[in-house]
Amino acid sequence: MPQTLQSLIAGRWHGKEAATPLYNALNNSVIYHTHAEAIDFSEAVTYARKTGVPALMKLDFQQRAQRLKALALYLMERKEELYKISHLTGATRADSWVDVEGGIGTLFAYASMGSRELPSSNVLHEGPAMALGKRGGFAGTHILVPRGGLAVHINAFNFPIWGLLEKFAPTFLAAMPCIGKPATATSYLTEAVVRMIHESGLMPDGALQLVIGSTGDLLDRLTGADVVTFTGSADTAAKLRANRNLIANSIPFAAEADSLNCAILAPDVTPDDAEFDLFVKEVAREMTGKAGQKCTAIRRIIVPRNRVDAVAERLRERLAKVTVGDPSVEGVRMGALASKDQQRDVAERVAMLAQGNEIVFGERDGFKPVGEGVHDGAFFSPTLLLCRNASSNDAVHDVEAFGPVSTMMTYDGIDEALELAARGKGSLVSTLVTKDPKTAAYAVPVAAASHGRVHILDKEASVDSTGHGSPLPQLKHGGPGRAGGGEELGGIRAVRHFLQRSAVQGSPTMLAAVTGEYVRGAVVNESDVHPFRKYFEDLQMGDSLLTHRRTVSEADIVNFGGISGDYFYMHFDEIAAKDTQFGKRIAHGYFVLSAAAGLFVSPAPGPVLANYGLDNLRFITPVAIGDTIRARLTCKRKVDRNRTDDQGRGQGVVAWDVQVTNQNDELVASYDILTLVMKKS
Repeated sequence: MPQTLQSLIAGRWHGKEAATPLYNALNNSVIYHTHAEAIDFSEAVTYARKTGVPALMKLDFQQRAQRLKALALYLMERKEELYKISHLTGATRADSWVDVEGGIGTLFAYASMGSRELPSSNVLHEGPAMALGKRGGFAGTHILVPRGGLAVHINAFNFPIWGLLEKFAPTFLAAMPCIGKPATATSYLTEAVVRMIHESGLMPDGALQLVIGSTGDLLDRLTGADVVTFTGSADTAAKLRANRNLIANSIPFAAEADSLNCAILAPDVTPDDAEFDLFVKEVAREMTGKAGQKCTAIRRIIVPRNRVDAVAERLRERLAKVTVGDPSVEGVRMGALASKDQQRDVAERVAMLAQGNEIVFGERDGFKPVGEGVHDGAFFSPTLLLCRNASSNDAVHDVEAFGPVSTMMTYDGIDEALELAARGKGSLVSTLVTKDPKTAAYAVPVAAASHGRVHILDKEASVDSTGHGSPLPQLKHGGPGRAGGGEELGGIRAVRHFLQRSAVQGSPTMLAAVTGEYVRGAVVNESDVHPFRKYFEDLQMGDSLLTHRRTVSEADIVNFGGISGDYFYMHFDEIAAKDTQFGKRIAHGYFVLSAAAGLFVSPAPGPVLANYGLDNLRFITPVAIGDTIRARLTCKRKVDRNRTDDQGRGQGVVAWDVQVTNQNDELVASYDILTLVMKKS
């Protein structure tokens, strides 16, 4: 008997009575039901606010990043269970890989980015601080803090796991409890991964809730501290965006909607070029991967008029080799659409696109799904159309068939190609295939105005390219206009979307206390103990050392030049140096850097384990022969990454602010040093 899915509300699994049937995409058999019981969204929202927010705020950014990593490892060990269920959606193993391991990989990516880039606190300083007065007593900066609200994530049917996890990861880092609402057709796969997350015990209470079925009055219960994200059709996005409560309370709403993404074959590419085959391969892959059910799929193929027949011929050859059917059958490369409803919708839209256009490849070309029971499945033939008058045909720029369907259209110059690309009224991604850097330099800035991402493909990039249709955690996903105008992913930018930015003004000392990061001009802590002699736990932000002085000699410059091999005229040619803006020989900037290290380093073994980088290095005032320099070393911030070294010793990361000044107290060099510092335990 088909299982009844349940919602996870207020820490309890909710629902027993069967309601809407859900179908196996491969043979249309009933495999699950949604539950009939109504959800108390007042309870769900209250639980997120009263339980989820406090539980998440007990952890800092670094600790939440560690939880994400642990969760990713937990899910990866159980991925085969998810692959087995994903098969019911009609997906091939390769399709499911994007959803299952792509989603888990996004957790890994955000865990890694969070541990590298976020502080061990719940205040993210968006500096640097800036002086707002002449006497140094008043300054300003920006901070990002958790909003104290909840995030509602409404997802599409095509990526039931990735769609949830790619939104959950940055939300969790931002300390926002999440209520996930998957599309009903494939909600059984989302329910499976949420059950795993819940059973892991790794997430704080209230961090994640799941809605199976309708969202009811959920959006009406949100406040200005909350956030709503949506992935799906542009029509549904428009309806949700118009919710009175969202408008009245200025609740952030981010949409990632379907769009008519394009691929442009540049005029410089001929059928004999490797790039020509790359173009054909990319288009065919985007048409058939996930049976074309991707918001990033190529819907419009824009090719030079004199290349259209060659492109059509090679695409036909490639599409004819694609075996469609039950992915469990060996050799099947494309599965089914997610449902019979989706199958009917795609057929209707293909009929609309076919009016006045040619079907170059489709069902008539030997389409016959393989596998047992597939005659009742939601299969659809890869369908390639040709529009020879795209400038005067609105349908090809307005109608999207959300399946293995794409339309070729011709152009007579790169400007016309770019005009056709923009006719999509805003897209998630476009691909430009060219072997000419000048063409890329001209076309990409134009295409970027109407596309959230521009993928440039040539022979050089092809060895590593992740492809047109693959959003990456490090890069923004989203697009303008029809694509929804929202942003997802993009590295730590995604976390910032779920935080509240505030400007803060005050004395440098007060700003340092608020941000947890030393601000120049703030009170420092000086003692007889060298900061490098302190363990991580004992170091405090503002611990500082003002070094002894050193006078720079001509011998210093000569010796440094001999060691480094840097004989730049400014350091060695007295006559040439007189004709410069400095009027005299000056020391190497990197000599100043090295000399400063000699002034502040404590050479004996101690808690400081390694120096692994410099940030924000600037050489400000030149240092001449006879100038006297000194350095101030100050503990700027501490980040506890909860790590140990190979010997099991705990360690953290400390950033040190370094200011090098001359005999006139002028700043000559400024930078941050990053070090690993041992813990006592």
